[in-house]
Amino acid sequence: MKKLVVCGAAGRMGKRIIACALEEGGWEIAGAVENPGHPLLGRDVGEVAGVGKTGSALVSDLGGVAASADVIVDFSSVEAGLENGRAAAAAGKPIVIGTTGFSEEQERELREALKSVSAVIAPNMSLGVNLLFNLVEATASALDEEYDLEIVEAHHRFKKDAPSGTALKIGKIAAAARGRKWRDVAVHGREGKVGERNKGEIGVHAVRAGDIVGEHTVVFSCPGERVELVHRAHSRDTFARGALRAARFALSAPPGIYGMADVLGLA
Repeated sequence: MKKLVVCGAAGRMGKRIIACALEEGGWEIAGAVENPGHPLLGRDVGEVAGVGKTGSALVSDLGGVAASADVIVDFSSVEAGLENGRAAAAAGKPIVIGTTGFSEEQERELREALKSVSAVIAPNMSLGVNLLFNLVEATASALDEEYDLEIVEAHHRFKKDAPSGTALKIGKIAAAARGRKWRDVAVHGREGKVGERNKGEIGVHAVRAGDIVGEHTVVFSCPGERVELVHRAHSRDTFARGALRAARFALSAPPGIYGMADVLGLA
């Protein structure tokens, strides 16, 4: 029985990770962390997740429960994720970070803090999305800049960062496949008299509506034809089960920074 500590445990993803872990078996919920001031602090996290009592109450500090973990999974916020990464490293515990919204500087800081432990950092834990990354790379390499490239992502109304971490990774993969730097080709939405589309630019557009779990569409188009690569998540469980798969990987991997391609054998 492996001991799991979940950060962001009362959030949409945290609750599904806890539920899926207990459903899979082989996991014990050894700790659950939420932001200071969260109204459910002190409550049994199993009851919060709707799966019955686990014996682990929501606490506001990972440092107090990290020692009891075999592995930590973080789906919290940028600020909390940085703190949790430092706490995991201080405790010498492997960690999976699915939190998104880090700036490039924050991600460098996070990776530096975690270099002494096994850490999986990924914007999306879905097998299908990670296959999509490979398809985007292959397609962007095969179809040159005569093919315009646009990314459209859609998520629920509560998502705090835009565009999604997955959309940003898609854009960076596509830009690199074409020998370009992401910061030189990215265009985030369009408004007003922007003029004709520049050759080689990559447009990124974010939709926030209702309870959309997650959708990503990558469009390659030139006069005469269009190719679309699409991934739609129907349930958060696909991400939760991917996070648990990453946690099992982190438990046995040597210290280092990994992505889901490593976890899934796609690297």
